[in-house]
Amino acid sequence: MTYFLAPIIAWFVAGGLKFAINAIRFGAEAKKRIGNGGFPSNHTTIVTTVTMLIGFQEGFNSPVFGLGIAVIMIVVIDATGLRRHVGYHAASLNQLLNDPSRHRESMGHTKFEVLGGLVLGTLLGFLLHFLM
Repeated sequence: MTYFLAPIIAWFVAGGLKFAINAIRFGAEAKKRIGNGGFPSNHTTIVTTVTMLIGFQEGFNSPVFGLGIAVIMIVVIDATGLRRHVGYHAASLNQLLNDPSRHRESMGHTKFEVLGGLVLGTLLGFLLHFLM
């Protein structure tokens, strides 16, 4: 059951932490920043939490842990590459169109935001393992 709950717990913890950080940094603007982008990366936190829990529970030599590492790599590449460039594209469109229904520019993550997701996911995976 813990493997089922791990991504849900990670999602709530990362999302709550991201909102708290945005509330401190941006005040009332924090609600507008809910979604993709920001610190820590929710996607990275979720897959890292489950992968690290598998590593702690099943062993770091297990095939499923190796698969989890591959998924983490895909998520990190997507967050720092493709989705980040989608945000740059949205910024260009917003400048060109000068439209009140603006495109969301914060889509991807910086390497620091992804690193935050990796660290938080590792800590959550260890905590869940310890609690089991």
